[in-house]
Amino acid sequence: MWVSRTMLSSAARTVRRTQSFSRRVLRHFFRNHGVLLAGGVGYNVLLSAIPLLALLGVMLTHLVPEGQLMEVMHIQVRHFASNYADLILDAVQAFLDSRDLIGLVGIPVMLIFSSAAFRGLEDSIAIIFRQPDTPLRSFWVSAAMHYVFIAVLGIGMLALTLLFGLAELFYDRPAIILYPLSFVSVFILFSAIYKVLPIVRIALPRAVIGGFVAAVLWEGTRLTLMYYMQNVSFVNVIYGSLATIIILLITLEIGAVILLLGAQVIAELEKSARAGLPWYQSPHEP
Repeated sequence: MWVSRTMLSSAARTVRRTQSFSRRVLRHFFRNHGVLLAGGVGYNVLLSAIPLLALLGVMLTHLVPEGQLMEVMHIQVRHFASNYADLILDAVQAFLDSRDLIGLVGIPVMLIFSSAAFRGLEDSIAIIFRQPDTPLRSFWVSAAMHYVFIAVLGIGMLALTLLFGLAELFYDRPAIILYPLSFVSVFILFSAIYKVLPIVRIALPRAVIGGFVAAVLWEGTRLTLMYYMQNVSFVNVIYGSLATIIILLITLEIGAVILLLGAQVIAELEKSARAGLPWYQSPHEP
């Protein structure tokens, strides 16, 4: 009986601390205008998606068959825009078909637009993690980081395409194998964002756990949105021909909210750790 009471008391204390920490995270998230920031991130991701995929396509088709690359891109895009992967990939394919007309002049423009998502995300995360004594990151360092992220995405896309080619030799439906690998790639991307983009130093285990939780939440949200848009939503009726853009923006904004909310959780944990306090206690509390 005594052990049972002790366990119940410990569980109740943990619940109270978790509730207090959750309120603190949400309070600071809304104080930082997190939803507004997420809207900007979602817009920048939409702006960057086709130039980024097209740029990666131009580079990687020199190394792997175009058909395999487009199949892998289709699987990857479905993790971020389930119902509109075909629409996005059609635009990318149209660019690849006319790549000779773009020339060297178009490549710098593609690079600028491809980095817009990372630029917007870095600015938003800087607001989430800002501290009075935090130094500003150099413009050139920041710009270099964006293109390093693009290069890493290209390497990841190349690796997935090579795996897809190997899977085709042994399986009739190789795409099934790539779906869990695509989830892993999303998890790694989110973890890298939490580890690298903040100007403050983030512990690797904290970034990895945050990346995994954000990836799981996004996958669940993505499946829910996919079902809702296919069976319940009246967006097509309300917005007509604009429905595609509206749904894409809503989807990307929800994904950005999840990503920035995870960043806010990590920021609050870091504040408590730097102050030498338990995770559930705010440095500003008496």
